[in-house]
Amino acid sequence: MATERTLIILKPDAVQRGKVGAILSRFEERGFQFAAVKMAHLSQELLKEHYAHIADKPFFPGIASFMSSCPVIVAVVEGKEAVEVVRAMCGPTNSRKAAPGTIRGDFALSMQCNVIHASDSAESAQKEIARFFKPEEIHSYKRTLEGLTYSADEKA
Repeated sequence: MATERTLIILKPDAVQRGKVGAILSRFEERGFQFAAVKMAHLSQELLKEHYAHIADKPFFPGIASFMSSCPVIVAVVEGKEAVEVVRAMCGPTNSRKAAPGTIRGDFALSMQCNVIHASDSAESAQKEIARFFKPEEIHSYKRTLEGLTYSADEKA
């Protein structure tokens, strides 16, 4: 089982409400590590690229306005089955349907203002990571506690 990387974006509502630390710490507490983290103000051009699958929908201008309303936190999360596990930690996009204990279930009540974006597949993760980070901004390192996060047979 190989280590996998995925992208998360802490949305403007997470930043404005002061939930960045609480949300990021959940990934570390679970055992994931960060390969990259930065604050960015998303341009309309970048948002059109990132949301290309809905850029022609009537609700897109509202999403673009929201996502560019203040800086966001963009991060690369790394670990075993990162895409699937991170998505499960986030909960469903509609926060009202997210179970307590998930990030959206604990911090949001909205479909749009749902505090976090997470890549939906390994392929999307690769594209999204490349969209938001230059290769030199992504770091590899071995955590000293890795032996307490994965068993010996899972480290291969």
